[in-house]
Amino acid sequence: MPPSRHRRRSAARRSQRRTPPIATGGGFRSRWLLFAFAAIAGLFIIALLVPVVLPVNFGGAGQGEASEYVEGIGIEAELAPSAAHFPDNLTIGEVVPNGYLTTPPTSGRHWNGWVQCGFYTSPVPDERIVHNMEHGNIIVSYNLTDQAQIDELQDVFDGIGLTNAWGVARPYDQIPEGTIYLTTWGVIDGPMDVVDKDRIERFFEAYSGKLGPEFPNGAPCTTGGVMNP
Repeated sequence: MPPSRHRRRSAARRSQRRTPPIATGGGFRSRWLLFAFAAIAGLFIIALLVPVVLPVNFGGAGQGEASEYVEGIGIEAELAPSAAHFPDNLTIGEVVPNGYLTTPPTSGRHWNGWVQCGFYTSPVPDERIVHNMEHGNIIVSYNLTDQAQIDELQDVFDGIGLTNAWGVARPYDQIPEGTIYLTTWGVIDGPMDVVDKDRIERFFEAYSGKLGPEFPNGAPCTTGGVMNP
C-alpha cells in the first residue's frame, strides 16, 4: 500500500533535517582567507629581503658632512688592495709582508672583531683599529708622556659629540713621542705636537661615519657585535 500523504510529508521533513545546510558564502570566505595568508607570506619574504636589497643603516647617530676626502682636512692616503679579515692570532706582518701602508694605518686587512668607542689608556692593536675604520670610525692615536696633556686630549675628545658614536682614542708608541695622529679610512692627519681642538673637531665633523667601505651609512662603534680590546 502506498504511503499516506501525512507519512510522505513527515519523511520529507526528516530528510531536510538530515541534510547539512549549504554555506552559500563559503567560497567567498575561502578566497579571502587564501588572500590573507598570501599577503602575510609576501610581507614575511619582503622583510627578509629588505636588508639585502637596501644599504644597511644603523641610524641613531649623527654623521660627518663629507662624502669623500676634503682637501685640507688631513691627507688622502693610498688604499691597501685588500680589506679581508684574518685570524686574531696573526699580526699584519705575518699576513702582508710589508704591513700597513701608513703609520698609523688607514686601510688594509684586519681582525674580525672591532673595538668599542671610547678613550683608551692602554694600547689597542692596529689589526683591530683598522676594522673600526672600515666602518667609518675615526681613530685618535697619541704618544704623550705628560699626563696633563693626556687629560687635555681626553677633555677635547669627550667634548666632541660625534666621538660617542664614531671615535676611538688609544695610546700608540709607533709614532714620535709627543705627537697625535687622526685617521679614518683613506685619510691621515698628523703629526700634531699640541692638542689642537679645532683641528680634531674639524676632522670628526667632516668624516664621522662617511668613508668606511663596508657600510654606506657607517656603523657606529656602539653597535652590537663589537669586541673590547
